[in-house]
Parts: sequence; structure tokens; C-alpha cells
Amino acid sequence: MTDYGHDLWFGASLPPDAARAEAVVALAGTVEDLGLDLLAFQDHPYQPGFLDTWTLLAFLAARTSRVRLFPDVANVPLRPPAVLARAAVALDILSGGRVELGLGAGYFLDAIAAMGGPRRTAAEHVEALGEAIAVIRGLWTPGPPVRLAGRYHSLDGAEPGPVPPHRIGIWLGAYKRRMLELTGRAADGWVPSLGYAAPDDLARMTRTLDAAAEAAGRDPSDVRRAFNISGRFTGRGTGFLQGPPAHWADQLTALALEDGMSVFILGPGADAPGDLRRFAEEVAPAVREAVASARAGVPRAVGAAGIVDSRAHPDSGSATFDPAASPGAQTLLAVHEHLRQELDQLREIMGQVAAGRTSAAAARSHLHQMTMRQNYWTFGAFCAAYCRVVTVHHAIEDAHLFRDLRRADPSLDPVLARLSEEHEAIATLITEVDAALVAMVEDDTRLDDATAAIDRLAAALLPHLQVEEDHLLAPITNLGIQV
Repeated sequence: MTDYGHDLWFGASLPPDAARAEAVVALAGTVEDLGLDLLAFQDHPYQPGFLDTWTLLAFLAARTSRVRLFPDVANVPLRPPAVLARAAVALDILSGGRVELGLGAGYFLDAIAAMGGPRRTAAEHVEALGEAIAVIRGLWTPGPPVRLAGRYHSLDGAEPGPVPPHRIGIWLGAYKRRMLELTGRAADGWVPSLGYAAPDDLARMTRTLDAAAEAAGRDPSDVRRAFNISGRFTGRGTGFLQGPPAHWADQLTALALEDGMSVFILGPGADAPGDLRRFAEEVAPAVREAVASARAGVPRAVGAAGIVDSRAHPDSGSATFDPAASPGAQTLLAVHEHLRQELDQLREIMGQVAAGRTSAAAARSHLHQMTMRQNYWTFGAFCAAYCRVVTVHHAIEDAHLFRDLRRADPSLDPVLARLSEEHEAIATLITEVDAALVAMVEDDTRLDDATAAIDRLAAALLPHLQVEEDHLLAPITNLGIQV
């Protein structure tokens, strides 16, 4: 692949959590203060616990002065494109030209229909998005009244304007062929997310996107490439974005130079301010320097963390393994990180109950929105008979991992049996947490009991996740296990 030569941007995607509105606003201020380039929010209007993304962006536009504002990505089926075009321009004018427009075709079909949106197939949503882009561009372009007769979106003599003070980029969240081809034909930017696209998937997707751009008479470099990412700065440096800042810098530099990615948008973990600071002050400068050196012709060297960190593993004999090159290992790490974050969120909301900032009922409601409760048996994420993880952003199906590992390496059977037993015990602890929160709703003096139940869950869950990583990453990688 290639480096398309675009300027590098680094940004943050924050959860628009209505229960933590003050914290969201404060964290947005941190993004601005740290000098990051982009402030992004996902747009899922059907989520009752989320702040409306456009309202939030408008509010934060008045509280910031330099950071770009980005819906990542706007749900077009629930936001009429003509109105969305006017809203984006209004925000661009009021913010001094700081808006980028991310658009999505609409992935959660039932949730869209439940909100009164159109009931369409996935293919129809893609076709409708193509028409929506034409509507938006038509209203942004000075000229005579616009007439477009589409199957899903039309304009019948609408006056264009106002004109954006800068060229607002249209970025598409795209993964499958139709969406990638639409991106290549019609978009200014592409913004996949790590939960849906592993680093190894980007080259294949890019080939589809670039071929569509060339077929439309465009230069593939006309489409900028962003990546929504997440990770941990406390890992051992054995997986993608699992380790110290130098490890992150090596891997993001590789994505910039080899896959053409030029925008990196971090979804911070439990220590959001700390993660953002490390990302802005350590990772971003190192990537900028390495990319600038490579573009200037300076030979690229392996960084302190190593672009590929292969190492001996205690459970893999003398074999080396590189989880960064294994989609299966990356899936395990991504799901585990999500579960760790959910536990941190649950502990945080309990702290809010103790401080009187939210109610016991809200705490239980929060638990029921979590992957850990919605998917009763999912902890560890890799159970043989009943395991299926559905995250907020994506679904990971891995019902047969333990079976496949046993077939490939029978010596793993003891540890797999232990982990299966722990899955059941952890599921029981989740039920106990739920029961403790029910009791707390009925009697707010039971806060200590609920907190103790959560502590018991944490004491079982966190070591369990670490054991799975210690014992399974190497075999998944070396045996080529597909998750």
C-alpha cells in the first residue's frame, strides 16, 4: 500500500453519556487544551442514555476555539439529509470553519425503525446514503435551485446555501464492498473503527476503495483515511495498541506509511484524561516525527517498542508470537478491553450514587445496558457452547474457540476447563450484582452491599481476563485460530 501524504491529525472520540454530561463536557475541554485536532462523538439517536450528538457538538462549539468537531458518524436514516446539510453549515459558520461531517448508512436496522426511521435493507440504506450525499453537496454549492429526483431523497427546487466557510469534508464509516465503493466514488474521507476492522483488514478494504475512486476518475489520494482506535497503555506491548506510548507510535506510524491512514481518533479507556494526555503528548509527536522523517527519505527504524514485538511465551515453548498479526488475538484483546472498561464504568456510577449525583435505579439501569449483563455468559468472551459477545459498536461471534483450541493443541485442555468453570462463576457474580442493585433501589442504605458485590465481581473477572491473555494469546496466534 502507500502513504498518501496527508497531514496527520490526532483526535478523541468521547461517549455522549447523558448520565455523565458534566464529565463529557470537561473531557472535551481536555481534548481542546491538549491541542488534539479532532473532537468526535458517535451518533446513535436510538440510544436512550446518549446525549443528542448535534446538540452536544453545538454546545461544545461555543466552549472551544480551535478543535475540529466531528459526528463519528451521523445516522443519516434518522437525520434528513437536507436538514443535516443546513445544520452542518450553521455549525461550521458559528465555529469558524471547524466542522467535518461523518455519515453512516445506518447499521442497526431494527433500532432505526423503532425510532420511526425507514425500514430498509442494508443495501437500500447504502443507496439512500449515496443520494443523501448528492443532496448535501447540492445545498452546499452556490447556484440555481437544486432538483434531484432520487428513490429515497429528493430536492424539488430547493435554494442552495448558506455556503460553508471552508470545504466541509464528508467522511463515511464503511467496511463492506458497497460502502467502500461509495466512499471511493463520492466521499472526502473514510473512517473505519478498530472494532469492525482490524489493522490487517485495512489493506484489503483500501484496495476496494481505491479501485472505485479510480473507476470514478478520481485520484485515490483524494480520499483521506481515518481510524477510530482504542487500546491500553499498560499492556506488555504484545498486541495492537497494548503497551507503552512508544509501542503505539511504532504501530500508528506503520499504518500511516503502509496503509495511508492519516487521522487517528482515540476512544480513551477508564483513565480518560491520562490516556488522552499520553496520546497527545507522547504518541502524536512521535508519529509525526517518524512520518516526517520517512517522507523526507530518512530510513525507517524499529522503535523502542518494536513495530513487531515477537517474543517467547511461557505457554508456547520456544515459539514466538505476534498478536498484532493475529485477527483472533486482536479480537480477544479488544473484547477484554471493552469488558474492563464496562467494569470501570459500573464502579464510577456507584461512586456517583454514593456522592448523591445519581440514583440507585439509574445504577441498575446502567448495568442492564452493559454488554456484561445483556450477554449473560460472555465474560472472557470465549466459552465453548454459549459464548457470543455483542458490544455497543459490533458483534463478535466466537462460540467454538475452546473446541478449536482443544483440537489443535490437546495440552490446553486443563486451562480451558479451568476457564470454563470461571465463566460460570463470573456469570453467577453478575447475577449477585444485579440482585444487590435491586435491593439498593428498594433500600438506599444497601449501598455497601452493592459495592461489595461489584468488588467480588472485579476480584474474579480481572484475574480471569489476564489468565486468558497469558495462556491463549500465543496458541491463538501460532495455531492460526479464527475467532
